[in-house]
Amino acid sequence: MEKTWWKESVVYQIYPRSFYDSNGDGIGDLRGIYEKLDYLKDLGVDVLWLSPVYQSPNDDNGYDVSDYQAIMQDFGTMADWDVLAKGIHDRGMKIVMDLVVNHSSDEHKWFIESASSKDNPKRDYYIWRSAKNGREPNNWESFFGGSAWQYDLKTDAYYLHLFSKKQPDLNWENPALRKEIYAIMNWWLAKGVDGFRMDVINFLSKVQSLPDASTVAGRTYQAGGQFFINGPRIHEFLQEMHANVLTNYDILTVGEMPGTSVEDAILYTGQDRHELNMIFQFEHMDLDRADEDKWHSKPWNFLELKRIISKWQIGLAGRGWNSLYLNNHDTPRMVSRFGNDKIYRVESAKMLATFNHMLQGTPYIYQGEELGMTNVKFSSIEDYRDIEILNMYQEKVIECGEDKEAVMEAIYRSGRDNARTPFQWNQEENAGFTKGKPWIGVNSNYKEINAEAAKRDENSIYYYYKQLIELRKTHEIIVYGSYRLLLENDGKIYAFMREFGKTRWLVVLNFFAHAVTFHLPEDISYTKAEFVIGNYKDDIQENIDRICLKPYEACVYNLL
Repeated sequence: MEKTWWKESVVYQIYPRSFYDSNGDGIGDLRGIYEKLDYLKDLGVDVLWLSPVYQSPNDDNGYDVSDYQAIMQDFGTMADWDVLAKGIHDRGMKIVMDLVVNHSSDEHKWFIESASSKDNPKRDYYIWRSAKNGREPNNWESFFGGSAWQYDLKTDAYYLHLFSKKQPDLNWENPALRKEIYAIMNWWLAKGVDGFRMDVINFLSKVQSLPDASTVAGRTYQAGGQFFINGPRIHEFLQEMHANVLTNYDILTVGEMPGTSVEDAILYTGQDRHELNMIFQFEHMDLDRADEDKWHSKPWNFLELKRIISKWQIGLAGRGWNSLYLNNHDTPRMVSRFGNDKIYRVESAKMLATFNHMLQGTPYIYQGEELGMTNVKFSSIEDYRDIEILNMYQEKVIECGEDKEAVMEAIYRSGRDNARTPFQWNQEENAGFTKGKPWIGVNSNYKEINAEAAKRDENSIYYYYKQLIELRKTHEIIVYGSYRLLLENDGKIYAFMREFGKTRWLVVLNFFAHAVTFHLPEDISYTKAEFVIGNYKDDIQENIDRICLKPYEACVYNLL
């Protein structure tokens, strides 16, 4: 397997609006990130990925870009970005930018021109269609609710928006548009960025006939996704992007790709394919979905988690590369979702960290994860800021009269604002995030859960993350070792082997709030078991033939 820096790295995702506010306006900013670089360097991470900081009217928190070569005023200036990038590089870290090119803002100059007339040279930078039988061109749905089409009176046509109506989809069929996007990417790379995280990048290619979506139980299937997820020209577009941009730089590229299979991922990330380094797949993120509607949930199934993770670990081995994550800016906090954020918050957060960092792939840490930050429960819908949450509430409660309490419970469980509350720095007002009024409320548990308290406690989640990151830097087995699942049908324990050359590590994890017993499979022999890391250090068991695992216990052994 080829050894590369991006396989060996640990990536830390920053949601700038919620990280640290340097000027008291209640909004995190670039100078705020700069002021906290030593915190991130001390943690040990290698790469900082910034969620979008481009100029934007902020309809979808920056994922609606109005100028790809300018900085949103809320976050500062391009000069601030230059200072931040230099500060990151001076500390031996790298910076990855979010690339949002499935859609732009409707306030981007391209769209303003495109919408000005049917014969404007930039008309075909976006996807326009005439009405069909007096209605929308097809029945596709927006991921944020309602139709995926918006009528434009001036030109008597509809434009496609898979997300907000202020996020019109770009028309990748147009070579002039693609050329402009590649020029923007090259501009940022010339400025010194070390890679891109690419937003819903597998949505770029749409079936050009734009057929109606299949209807399942009265709903359109995946909002028409079968006609734009992994579409007909997607590999052609990514290979062209690689040839025009990516091949010229030694960078990290990761594509956000809902609806992908292992077979798809091999095509996107295979070394001989010349597309991307890795993708974010979502199969394990959909474990608690009851149907296509993310707001309808069910308890997640542990055996299904093992099956999915193992399928990806084995399927991409030697053929592609995995990204490893359990939460991000679009998902609930991992300790609230997969762990126990009450009695065993610390133990389960460490167990989940062990799980994520001991798999093969590049691990991603979402800001606050290293503190064990939890989901939030605001009492009123007025306290929420996410367009997806607000649109859903409007549709279900205001328009359809659904039970308000049930809808709020769905928001508490699945809402994106769970991940977007301000980073909890200390016990001071607003968790030390801002001296002003924060753009979104701070989680009320900040006096217990914060970075200052974590750094005072040698047994904190923070220091456990530092240990995991340091192990990765000193043991190649974590990066390049093979993966083998053990006890496939055990309903309580997740155990697996990592092997690299003659080195063998055993990883044993209890995903539950009660004690369970691990029995070492008979086909695994050893003369000595060296303890590597675990979250119950006061009771290390040297005989691993039988391990009594405490609630949410994690332990890793080197088998000699």
